[in-house]
Amino acid sequence: MTNMPITPPVDTIDYRRRQTMARIVQRVVILVSAIVLAIYVLAPVSWLVSSAFQTETEIVSIPPHWIPDEPTLGNFKAIFTAGDSAPVTYETRSGTDPAAGNFIPSTAKNLLPSMGNSLIVATLVVILNLLVGVPAAYAIAKIRFWGRNASVYFILLTRVIPDIALVVPFFLVIRKLGMLDTLWSLVITYLAVTVPFTVFILIQYFEGLPDELDKAARVDGCSRLQALIKVFLPLSLPSLVAVVLFTFLTSWNEFLLALMFTQTSASQTLPILLASFTSDFTVSFSFLNAAGVLAIVPPVIVAIVFERYIVSGLTAGAVKG
Repeated sequence: MTNMPITPPVDTIDYRRRQTMARIVQRVVILVSAIVLAIYVLAPVSWLVSSAFQTETEIVSIPPHWIPDEPTLGNFKAIFTAGDSAPVTYETRSGTDPAAGNFIPSTAKNLLPSMGNSLIVATLVVILNLLVGVPAAYAIAKIRFWGRNASVYFILLTRVIPDIALVVPFFLVIRKLGMLDTLWSLVITYLAVTVPFTVFILIQYFEGLPDELDKAARVDGCSRLQALIKVFLPLSLPSLVAVVLFTFLTSWNEFLLALMFTQTSASQTLPILLASFTSDFTVSFSFLNAAGVLAIVPPVIVAIVFERYIVSGLTAGAVKG
């Protein structure tokens, strides 16, 4: 008696077909959504980079040119030679043609110094943020003391308050300390904003590491500080990198507090100076966009260098282990 092949029921075949079609539709929807999201996110950045290499005439042309017809480095050259140009006044601006891209804002000579100020502030905030936040997070995560839970809730409470509500208290404190119009005024206020986030992220990460590691280090003769440096810091590198990136970007891009506490070019940071380019006699979009390209270079470099740790660090510190 020969074995006849068993034919699946028609309902089973239809179910499998519908399941395959559903998977295909799902993948198509995900792909289309990802493409739309990528275009939405990358389009402004692409236009910023493209227009930095265009003349003023090309930028204001209709339709816009996504690819420059005649790419030029003149906008970037103007940034590095702005200090050599004569100051712009009401009388001299009539001889300047903004459409030709020859108009240089009067504050352009302060662009590179302001980038240096931003870099100094961001670097100091990152270093001091780690020096304060890492020991605090380790102590809360691994040392049982009275008021520990209240400390965690207090840290979370500080992040609920919007930054704009803290401007007046910050201003009064900075004025009393005599630090107005200095870089230290920004460092102190940025630490108040970034340290709670650092402590919260690292608390979750340290609590996810076994307590036996801490006990073993103490048995081997390590102090609390030695256990933190030799045991926990090497294991928490991804979370530390995420904290460094967040702190650097927050300090580099912050505008409101820098606007309140700095008045002169000696202490103004890059966001404040870029905003000043739009308050002159006229606006050179080509020059402004070239300055914007320079402004995004340091954060992009930091993100590329630490890219492998960013996602793992944020997810590791977001939930309890």
